[in-house]
Amino acid sequence: MPTTLASDAAGPETPGFELPLLLFGGFRALIDALHAELAAQGHPGVRPAYGFAMQAIGLDGATASEVGRLLGISKQAAGKTIDRLEQLGYAERAADAHDGRRKLVRLTPLGIDALARSAAIFEDLRAQWASHLGSERLAALEADLRTMVPRGRFRLDVPGWFGT
Repeated sequence: MPTTLASDAAGPETPGFELPLLLFGGFRALIDALHAELAAQGHPGVRPAYGFAMQAIGLDGATASEVGRLLGISKQAAGKTIDRLEQLGYAERAADAHDGRRKLVRLTPLGIDALARSAAIFEDLRAQWASHLGSERLAALEADLRTMVPRGRFRLDVPGWFGT
């Protein structure tokens, strides 16, 4: 069910609860547009959770435990997501060349293509935001968000975080 904001204009009377809703709304708008375009470009099965999982797997591969830890979900839940990525052709399991006891999950060429297309689509979406807001306002927004977001690697644990 969509949430209605108290006002369309920012001001001193804007309730504090609107800030996280606006940030989430912007995030959701970008992610929804990304996935609509990914579907149009031949990746209709990619869902937001799969995108986070493919980011967690990365180009070097990862174990199911590592994917779960990065996503903030159990190894079993990560295994189910990896199973689905395998079924869709985006990932595969393989023996670790350095440790035969470990199974690595690796992105397939299709998975790498989905991530590459995602990056290009995000560039297009950013350009759309710049067109609507103006380049200077968008740059200021990004700078302000960098000031407020903790430094370091971004956490990918959105699926687990929302699930708690």
